[in-house]
This record gives sequence, structure tokens and C-alpha cells, in this order.
Amino acid sequence: MIFGCAGTALSGDERRFFGERRPLGLILFGRNCDSPAQVRALVESFRACVGDDRAPVLIDQEGGRVARLKPPHWRAAPAAGRIGALAGANLDAAREAARLNARLIAAELDDLGVTVDCAPVLDTPVRGADDVIGDRAFAADTRVVAALGEAFCEGLLAGGVLPQIKHIPGHGRARSDSHDSLPVVESPLAELRASDFVPFARLSHAPWAMTAHVAFTAIDDAPATLSARVISEVIRGELGFDGLLSSDDLSMAALRGGLGERARAALAAGCDVALHCSGDLDQMADVDRAVRPLDDAALARLAAAEAMRGAPEPFDRAAALARLDSLLGVGQAA
Repeated sequence: MIFGCAGTALSGDERRFFGERRPLGLILFGRNCDSPAQVRALVESFRACVGDDRAPVLIDQEGGRVARLKPPHWRAAPAAGRIGALAGANLDAAREAARLNARLIAAELDDLGVTVDCAPVLDTPVRGADDVIGDRAFAADTRVVAALGEAFCEGLLAGGVLPQIKHIPGHGRARSDSHDSLPVVESPLAELRASDFVPFARLSHAPWAMTAHVAFTAIDDAPATLSARVISEVIRGELGFDGLLSSDDLSMAALRGGLGERARAALAAGCDVALHCSGDLDQMADVDRAVRPLDDAALARLAAAEAMRGAPEPFDRAAALARLDSLLGVGQAA
């Protein structure tokens, strides 16, 4: 399991729970992030509780509207869509911007001890889709999404942070927000293969991925997170992803049943890890009682992912920011 926590420091009850149950990792949200020193202390406290100084710590730091770290302590990174807008005129410039943006994000995360960024979004939005993805996606062109997603992953890895591609095998056609209800996509499989699946196949070597709480009726009526067929035949099979696969948040309304039931179903379907984000300790205890330890295959994928995370490469942060601003036209006259 990967759990959230309630505030800016672990309570005594949280310390006891994490120490006894030893979850795989921790995911941070805005409620957990007040200042750099505070976040570093929180991360160190969690790792001390679980007895693993390399335990994964995750965060959603995509840029734009999905950013848990915000000014004044952290940079307001641009949304993926803003970078993707460069691609029509110059794909190489857009690739450079995506890589620089991710490298700057990685520098901030590495400073805090955060080792996994739940990004990039590789979804390809279509006309009429819910805005839950919107400008979180790089573009509506799968070629651009794949190219800029790859550059973003390169930037994170250069900074010693693991990317988690999402939402596999695609959330761009969803006509509802999976936080509120289950999106049902009725597109033919051939159409999905020609579009939505393409960026995920291109990035199948990524170390981590997060599932989509979306049902693809051409494959299975169950949401991808809970579908053994989607995970085995499409994600692991057709797309060739062999990294660590986590569910999206179990608390989202797209999934039905109790939280423990959802966790069991996600793991039974083929997710390596289930994700619970609310920080509600009672819910966490219910979920934890329902799950099993990582199996040998998941442990091997975790080790392979961790092996991809090297020391940050030398980096001039000021020069990178200046170059990114130049590519995006920041400060230039209209």
C-alpha cells in the first residue's frame, strides 16, 4: 500500500500505524506541504517509522493546476498544455521545454527527499471529454503527447526522480470526472489502439505507472484498475508495460464497494500496489487489513524501478529556468 497522511507532521497514531504496518510508501498532498524544512522533516519521519530510508515518497507535481508544492516556497511550473502549445511551430523546442520543466521540478523534489513524481499525464483528450484532464495533457495529438511525455520523463530521471506515467491505458476520452463517477468509454478497440494507447506504448519502459479508473467496454465493463483483462492483455501485454503498476486513489467515486474491497480487487486484477490518499487513519486501517504484502513479481519491479533512479546530474537551475522562460515567451512583449 501507499498511503497519505493527514497534516504537516505525523501524529502519534500515524507513527504507530506506519511503524506497525510498514506500507510501501507515502504520497503527499497540499495539506502536507507548508515549507521545505517541514516537508523534509515529514519525509524523514515517515521513513524512520517504516525503517526504510529509501521508501518511496510520491507527489503529484505536474505543473499548472495539479501542483501540491506552490509559491512562495516553490516555483509555479507551467501546465503540460502550455508546453504542448509550442509543438505546432517547433516540436524540438517543445521537447526541450518539457525536459527543462521536469528537470526543474525534479530539483525541487530531490531537495525534499521525494523520489516519485506522479507525472507525466500521457492521456490524449478528445473533443467533448470532461475537463478533468484538459491542459494537464500535452496535446490532442498522440505523437506530441508521446514525444513530450518522453522528454518529461528524461528530465525527472536526470534529476534523480522517478516518473509515474498516467492514467494507463488512457483517460482522455472520459466524459465524466472519475473522482465523481465511473467514466465509460465505448470507443472501438481499433480506435483506442490508434490513439489513446500510443503514448503509453511509447513509454512502456517507464519505471512506474498509474491506472485509469475508466471502463473500456470494448475490453471489459469493469474499470481498468479492477480489470484483470485490461491489465494483463492490454497494459502488460499489448502496451508492454513491465514497471510497477499502482492504482489511482481508491477513494474516488468511480470505484464501488468498501475501500478494503476496492483494494483487494485492484491487487487481484494485477495492480502491484494500491493507492489510498485521504489520510483518514480509520480508512487506512480498513484498507490495510484487506491487502497482502508485495509478491515476488512486484518486488522485482520495485527493485528495477529503483535501479533507474540515479544521482542527479549536474544542473544550473538559474540557467535552466531562464531558458525555459525564453522558450515559453515569459517576459516578452505581446
